[in-house]
Amino acid sequence: MATIHIDIVSAEGEIYAGEAAMIFAPAREGELGIAPRHAPLLTGLKPGGVRVQPADGGEELFFYVSGGMLEIQPNRVIVLADTAMRAKDLDEAAAEEARKRAEDMLAERDSAMEVAKAQAELSMAMAQLQLMQKLHKARKKH
Repeated sequence: MATIHIDIVSAEGEIYAGEAAMIFAPAREGELGIAPRHAPLLTGLKPGGVRVQPADGGEELFFYVSGGMLEIQPNRVIVLADTAMRAKDLDEAAAEEARKRAEDMLAERDSAMEVAKAQAELSMAMAQLQLMQKLHKARKKH
């Protein structure tokens, strides 16, 4: 079975490195599926979940990224994230609170800059909550 190496890194350091059978990432144009021997590509990431299907057939791994860049080579994928963490380390209550705070900021609409900041925060909070829902569903299947 062909595999592809993946490195997920952020400003805080390396989050994950390993061999994968398949990788899914939230590219700006939509979710991207990456198999071994994928064509080279450099694209931006939007907030969301990176899913890694390990080469050994183990349980699928989930990671949250707040944005960044994705570099794909035929045998290697590098996720350069602004912020990244394992999905199991996400705090659902904190994400829900961030979502509410961002929605309140949008309702006030004091300035264009505050609206843009609130929209960005809302996007990140919603991506975290959606990833946690996917993780809960994946756990129920096993």
